[in-house]
Amino acid sequence: MIWTSKVSPLIKEVELRHQPVIIKVNRFDEKSANDFCTKMAHAHSTGQKVIPVIIDSYGGQVYSLMTMIAAIKSAELPVATIVEGKAMSCGAVLLSFGEEGLRFASPDATVMIHDVSSGGHGKIEELKADVKEAERLDEKIFTMMSRNCGKKDDYFKKKVFNKKHADWFMDAPEAKKHGLVNHLRVPKLNIKVNVDIDFE
Repeated sequence: MIWTSKVSPLIKEVELRHQPVIIKVNRFDEKSANDFCTKMAHAHSTGQKVIPVIIDSYGGQVYSLMTMIAAIKSAELPVATIVEGKAMSCGAVLLSFGEEGLRFASPDATVMIHDVSSGGHGKIEELKADVKEAERLDEKIFTMMSRNCGKKDDYFKKKVFNKKHADWFMDAPEAKKHGLVNHLRVPKLNIKVNVDIDFE
């Protein structure tokens, strides 16, 4: 971004070299996960104090979600998660990885949690392996979500079980009740820029 001054001929231009990073997540696939990791890494060089992650997603591939989670866990900056419209499936899990106190949702947002889908096909033994892996991921994801929300490890697993493993849709106030959301609003992102002066 270049800002050209009309105030003085001595000031030719100001270049904003370190624009803050704001990450938007709509999909969970390999490309999206790679882009997410790249932006997370870049955010550490901008001087910003927090990394906003804006979620508006139906979900996607669970392994791509795990890649994003690994990037958040290794981050040296706090991450704020913000749901604008919907955080379903992988999106709901990612929401829970916002720093405690920095998880936001629009009052009209929708959050949905469900079991991991295996999507397996093939021979019987292959299907068994797929189901076993889905169960492993299910256990891991529900445990992480529960811990992120300050609940017992089996909190969300039991909730989904009691709903007979159907998709569990929540409005924002209900998501807040279960600890997934801290604030029922979309925060204003104030961008502050520090400009240095040098001479040619």
